[in-house]
Amino acid sequence: MAEVSTITAAPRGGTGKGAARAARRNGLVPGMIYGNKLEPVMISLERPVVDRELGQPGFFIRLVDIEVDGEKHRVLPREVQFHPVSDAPLHVDFLRFSASRKLDVAVPVRFLNEDESPGLKRGGVLNVVRHEVEVQCTADNIPNEFEIDVAGLDIGDAIHASAITLPEGVAFTITDRDFTVATIAAPTVMAADEEEVEGEEIEGEEGAEAEGGDAAEDSGDATPAGDGE
Repeated sequence: MAEVSTITAAPRGGTGKGAARAARRNGLVPGMIYGNKLEPVMISLERPVVDRELGQPGFFIRLVDIEVDGEKHRVLPREVQFHPVSDAPLHVDFLRFSASRKLDVAVPVRFLNEDESPGLKRGGVLNVVRHEVEVQCTADNIPNEFEIDVAGLDIGDAIHASAITLPEGVAFTITDRDFTVATIAAPTVMAADEEEVEGEEIEGEEGAEAEGGDAAEDSGDATPAGDGE
């Protein structure tokens, strides 16, 4: 678990769209802290602070302490609304931390030792089926990432969920099958080259047949058109 960072927010007076628009006009991003059966806290965050947090890996799987009027709220980011055109953050929701509540979260996957995979060395492609794997755990037990070693894997090999070692207290949300995370696929360039070679061989055979036919016509052995009807 990464170190918990602290950000500062200002209390936001009023609720509804009017108060949120007013915050945005002042260069702020409105937000809300909710959960644990407590009253929601309406807040406003500095836009550069939100951009900085969003720019760091794992925004939705990192606990954050939000300080509002001297009081700290430990939270987990849960949802961000973005402007449909500018992609600017419009609103951020934070869920209060609970040591007992289990959440469904998506943890990124990182692949190791690609230079030690025979399949990749021969031009194969690492076909990533899932860039993130969904797990269920408490907020303070969310893994930063899952590492998968591809050393020794050849073309045609598949990496399944069972290759991931889960920390204690963490479980896959998909439990009914050993789902595929990635495969070592055959190189597409090689496949295209093979098709081209096969096409050339066929064209050569057809050309030889055509040349034989022309020779037959020249010698007068060809069947005149219409005789077969």
